[in-house]
Formats: sequence, structure tokens, C-alpha cells
Amino acid sequence: MSALDSNVSSAIWKDSEMLECVSVVPEVPDTASFSFRALSGALFSYEPGQFLTLEIPAPGQPGGVVHRTYTISSSPSRPRSITITAKAQADSIGTRWMLDNLQPGMRMKAIGPAGLFTNAGSSAKKYLFISAGSGITPMMSMTTCMWDEGRDLDIVFINCAKRPSEIIFRQRLEHMASRTPGLDLKFVVEQPDLYRPWTGYQGQFNQLMLGLMAPDYLDREVYCCGPEPFMQAVREALAGLGFDMEQYNQESFGAPVEKESEQPPLDDVVPDDDAKAEVVFASSGVTVKVAETETILAAARSSGLNIPSGCTFGVCGTCKVKKTKGEVHMVHNGGITEDDIEAGYILACCSNPIGNVEVEV
Repeated sequence: MSALDSNVSSAIWKDSEMLECVSVVPEVPDTASFSFRALSGALFSYEPGQFLTLEIPAPGQPGGVVHRTYTISSSPSRPRSITITAKAQADSIGTRWMLDNLQPGMRMKAIGPAGLFTNAGSSAKKYLFISAGSGITPMMSMTTCMWDEGRDLDIVFINCAKRPSEIIFRQRLEHMASRTPGLDLKFVVEQPDLYRPWTGYQGQFNQLMLGLMAPDYLDREVYCCGPEPFMQAVREALAGLGFDMEQYNQESFGAPVEKESEQPPLDDVVPDDDAKAEVVFASSGVTVKVAETETILAAARSSGLNIPSGCTFGVCGTCKVKKTKGEVHMVHNGGITEDDIEAGYILACCSNPIGNVEVEV
């Protein structure tokens, strides 16, 4: 046994022991990775994808501290340290303090690790990791763990960011992908960086992108993490394409849970083939009863009405009509703006009526 090995404790870290910061690594704007060690030399044991809760100084807050939860971005296959990667938002308190003040040598109280979002017990051979922003952190932990274990990777790794310069871990992931054919990276950005051409995917993640990025998505187990509107869009895209949602796993971007009983129910609207809806085409004076799984466009055509259409996949926007009453379930692919949606417009080709609906046709 070497001198180094003899000095390393075989004990497992417990959260009764303070952590010491050993490094602060800037990642992208307002984002850094903070690594910690146990003062006793204890090792860290956790599942990839789990989280830590840090007790952070917060002058002016009740008790002078805040507790914030961060997914562990390091891998349990490297147990001598533990790393969280944090991104500060405009209203951040704890993360802002860490970015401005936390330095190597400083000590912090931590609670955990905990959490259910992990692929540790999965028997899947093929994965689809979908994340947005700092939701990439659990995916990085899971990917690194599989890499370190020498597993045959078959991962389509999708991350969405505002700009290429804001893709967290991009260089590390590209380094890993350049050494195995089994890690397929796909980045989606809202807009390119100024004076730096972007040749990858651009816009909002949608069904069309999914089909291009992972043609065999039906065969993959999906893990998703990001803001709730993003995860809802992913769920709707998958469900609309016939994906088995039993193979879908997600972590809340803001509130990861420790127990199955704390898992919030998904309240997504899913059109039911057995449920009937009524569509009123107000300008034409026509009313038709259809299944919820029928689109407004299909209902119009079956009634002899013509709504101009092009792609029939929510891309071109040709079939945009005004909805004056009721609710629809719309899964589009970029053919309508949020302003139009707020104004009551829908795309007839990808909108399913829920209950009673009236449109200006």
C-alpha cells in the first residue's frame, strides 16, 4: 500500500461533517463549478443525478442563511471530492453569494446526498438525455459515471441553451465524445453569439428536431431536466409521437425530491380518443362533434370547410386561426409565436379540441 493510500480514509462522508471548498472553476457567464472535500478524508457515496442541499450565508435573510439545492455534477466513480455546478439567476441569493464570495479553504454545511433522479438502477442499453441550461448537471454526472465504468455508451445527449457560449460543459463533453462513438452530442441554441457563426440547431426544441437528433427515440430511455415549461414541451413532443411515457424520467429544475411520495403529479393534458369534443366554426355557422384526438384542421375538412394549410406539422404557420372560446392542446414546431398564442391564435393542424371550442372559420 502506498503512503497516499494509507492516508485516505475508507469512511463514507456523512452530512454531519462540514465540507471544505477545494476549487472554484468558472464555466459560462454567472456559472461555476464548486468542488469540496471532507476534512476527515472520507469518501463520497451517492448515485449519479442526486443532489446536495447547501447552507449558504445570506446577510439580511432570517437566520442569516439560506438553503439551496444543487444537483451534483461530479461522478460517484471519483469519490474523493464532490462537485456542484451552480448558475445564478437575476433574483438569486445563495448562488450569487457563492459566485461572489466562496473560495478554496472556506467551509460549508451540506445536507444529503439525496434524490430519485438517477439511472443507477436502470437496465436500459440506450439513453436519451434532454436538458436545458444548468439542467445539464445530472446528465453530466450520469454520463461521466458510465464513462468511468467502461460501459458501452449509447447516449444521445441533447442540451438547449440561449447561446453557444452558454452551453455548460461543452468542451468536456466534446472531449469525451471525441473518444467514443457512443456519445452523440446535440446542442440547440436560441441565437448565435455575435460574430461567431453557429451551424448547429437553432430555435426552440421541438418534435422535428427530436426526430432528426434521435431517429430511434422510441427505443431509448429518456431523462429530462430543465425549467418546467421546457420539460412540459419535451413531454408533449414525446407523447405526441407515441413514446412510451413509462420510459420517461424527469427532475424538477427548481425542486428535486427525495421520496417517491413527494414526486409531483404530471398534469399534462393528453387528448383522449374516447372523449368527445365540440368544435364551432363561428363564421361558417357549422358545429361538429369529434374525438379529442382529431385536430381542428381535420374537423374543418370533414365538415367541408377549407382552412389553408401547408406542412400540417406546426412549422409553416399557414393554418393559423383565431380561437374565441374553449381550450385546445397544441404541440407545434415553431410555426406560431408566443404573442400570437397569448392573443388567442392556434395552428389548426396541430391543435386538438378539449371540450367545447369555437374558432373564427
